[in-house]
Amino acid sequence: MPEQSTQPEARVPGQAAPAAETAPEQESLVRAQQRARPAGDPAGNRIGVLVGGLILALVVGFTLGKLLGPAESPTAGATTGAPAAAPDPSAGGAHVHSPLASAGSEVGGLSVSSGGYTMVPAAAVFAAPGPQDLKFTVNGADGKPVTTFAIMHEKPLHLIVVRRDMTGYQHLHPTMAPDGTWSVRADLATPGVWRAYADFTAINAAGTQTALALGTDLTVAGDHRPVPLPAVARQAAVDGQTVVFEGTPVIGASQPLLFTVKQGGQTVTGLEPYLGSFGHLVVLRELDLGYVHVHPEPALVNGGVKFWMSAPSPGRYRMFFDYSVGGKVRTAQFTVEVK
Repeated sequence: MPEQSTQPEARVPGQAAPAAETAPEQESLVRAQQRARPAGDPAGNRIGVLVGGLILALVVGFTLGKLLGPAESPTAGATTGAPAAAPDPSAGGAHVHSPLASAGSEVGGLSVSSGGYTMVPAAAVFAAPGPQDLKFTVNGADGKPVTTFAIMHEKPLHLIVVRRDMTGYQHLHPTMAPDGTWSVRADLATPGVWRAYADFTAINAAGTQTALALGTDLTVAGDHRPVPLPAVARQAAVDGQTVVFEGTPVIGASQPLLFTVKQGGQTVTGLEPYLGSFGHLVVLRELDLGYVHVHPEPALVNGGVKFWMSAPSPGRYRMFFDYSVGGKVRTAQFTVEVK
């Protein structure tokens, strides 16, 4: 260990001395002032008391500051009061929304790896179209599968599967084995390249939560025939119901989008909670399939489900609105153009 210098610290001219060094000088000054005044001078006594009190406060404050040190701020992203040990996956703790989930201004799902986490599919090529058993892990920076996730909207992980022409949309909820392997059956009904998005919040051993959306391609062999993107429209027909949305997404500013389910010209009043809310909205950008998962306001607004979205860039997007009526989950699909 290097020897510490015993020479006094250099001081910039005009700079105030530390409280510990100033105290003796101030005390000498007080004594000199007291000697200069006649005994029993009330003004001198008052000044002495005031200056002495000030010196004492400075010395005590300086000493306490050294002993206590600066206050520590909680670790960014950590759940308040989280234990040092990793919590039970079924408990999950408070869910921390990713930036992409808060207002829809950020795009996720473009990479298989982000934030120290990697989505690793067991198989990415399938010999024929049809139902497939999808298996994958989410590996941490150490290369080992992560097994602790926060519960978000009643599930630890949401898997979105869609073909690259944005047909065949599915919102799935895999189950996790003790070794961290996720499994779910998906219908890869047609040949071509499909995109799978894992939307989750991982929790590390320190209790820090990291919310991410990772994406990977799945290839189904066969004659691939892309389907053109449907035209821009504000309403969609689903099982005899009509879903209408109001609002216009713009770039760089959060705007409301209101989705209303109607039947026979009347607003359906029987919307049911689905995964902890009255609806879910997934938005995919046409050119690169950038993924945005936007969550709604907790209460219905005039019988509809209200979301807030800020578009990340101009272009066409495909919106998938999941809702539940009569115990059945339906998906209304829309094409929207942002200018």
